[in-house]
Amino acid sequence: MSWFVYIVKCSDGSYYTGSTNDIARRIDAHNKGRGAKYTAGRGPVSLVYTEPCPDRSLAVKREAGIKKLSRRQKAALIESSPRGGMEIEIE
Repeated sequence: MSWFVYIVKCSDGSYYTGSTNDIARRIDAHNKGRGAKYTAGRGPVSLVYTEPCPDRSLAVKREAGIKKLSRRQKAALIESSPRGGMEIEIE
């Protein structure tokens, strides 16, 4: 099963980084106020970055690394992705 690290942009413009094995379910949970305490009052969120990881352990490590980045560094990471910061549609 594939895991992903993701970044969402909250309605207040802040970023939240997480990891999951089901992006659609996780984004839905964030938008229903059940995803994380941080995003509960900052919805709706928009998915702006995803990065596949081969397993949960590596996803959690990568998530921790991204969370240590400054806002400017996170924005640069998002902009360097194939979607270039545009909202990623989930099917």
